[in-house]
Amino acid sequence: MTSPVPPGPVLVVIADSLSFHGPDRAEPADEPRLWPHVAARTVDGRAELHAGLGWTARHAWRAMVGDPRIWASLRRADAVVLGVGGMDTLPSPVPTALRELIPAVRPSWLRRSVRDGHRWLTPRAARALGRAGPVALPPGETVRYLEQLRLAVTTLIPGLPVVGLLPSVHRAPAYGGVHAGREAHVRAMTAWAAARDVVLVDPAPLVTDHVLGGRGNPDGIHWGWPAHEAVGLAVGDAVAKALV
Repeated sequence: MTSPVPPGPVLVVIADSLSFHGPDRAEPADEPRLWPHVAARTVDGRAELHAGLGWTARHAWRAMVGDPRIWASLRRADAVVLGVGGMDTLPSPVPTALRELIPAVRPSWLRRSVRDGHRWLTPRAARALGRAGPVALPPGETVRYLEQLRLAVTTLIPGLPVVGLLPSVHRAPAYGGVHAGREAHVRAMTAWAAARDVVLVDPAPLVTDHVLGGRGNPDGIHWGWPAHEAVGLAVGDAVAKALV
């Protein structure tokens, strides 16, 4: 027997892994403590979550054009939340296009060696390069893909409210604790949002103590439940204002 569907607004959330990782592991997309569902409850509605591990704004755009489940969700959408752009800011000493080919390397022993080498190299290169190091997606490209996402959903449903999330913070050993790319992305995303009437939520003030204090996921990137609650409430408040 299925649960009754809430009659309120439908939030279509297109996001990265911060939307479905909890304090210990990745969770099923319908876990009620995840921030998209906290946000939906704030407006007495429900969330339809489409997300992936490590998704940048480019991954989200590829999903938008290639995943018919997103198309189906958008037919019922009252608001769209773009929770991508944060992973774009992470150090990527190896070009992203090459890094994403690692799962395709054959034979398996060579793939494992390449993966281990990448894991060894990334934090060390990130610390050595500092602010001069490349990130997963440059700010200009992040904004370009976010705008394509916004245009896609508002062309389908004119006047559809769009809410975005600025990059979070991290203390991840996998990236050497380096997050020099965040500031440039925040500036670019803020300018884009102001020009396009997109409401932005900044999770950093809500989660910095939680994450940098070591109270989130041990990986140093993902959040515990208190952070999900705080971000969900902030997103829900932004959606409520956008729906008025």
